[in-house]
Amino acid sequence: MILSKVRDPRLVTVRRGGTLTDADHRLIASWAATCAEHVLDLFSAVRPDDPRPREAIEAVRAWTRGELAMMQSRAAGGHAMGAARDLRGAARHAAYAAGQAGVVAHVAEHDLGAAAYAIKAVRAAAEAAGDDAVEAGRRECRWQRDQLPGEIRDLVLEDQRRRNELCWSVFDA
Repeated sequence: MILSKVRDPRLVTVRRGGTLTDADHRLIASWAATCAEHVLDLFSAVRPDDPRPREAIEAVRAWTRGELAMMQSRAAGGHAMGAARDLRGAARHAAYAAGQAGVVAHVAEHDLGAAAYAIKAVRAAAEAAGDDAVEAGRRECRWQRDQLPGEIRDLVLEDQRRRNELCWSVFDA
């Protein structure tokens, strides 16, 4: 569970009573897609013929450009999460990252799901390779933070601190 019971109005769109602008929602979604795409190869290596996670990332990117309806991006995210269900380890987490990115079009707070699952994917891959999983996760977290657009950086970093425990404490970089 990555969503807190008390929603931060800064991450709720104006149309739903919050203060998140459409422009910042699109930036958050784009960042989530970037996080998920960074680990997509961990899924593709195991399931090269399953396009669902890649399609979810492509869908949310299309949504950010105004080329796809929110419901279509959300549905693509759900399909990507379906691709994860029978997997384990890095591939599973990578598919979940893509799924979470896809549903950011619906609920902006899923951005941390995309980021957290991407970190979990990197940790699992490092562990499977006999490498330091914690350090690999820290590097991934720092890389993700380097990708944050300035307009949303403070908001996302504060949200990571607020919801870190809900997100398996992966944002302790």
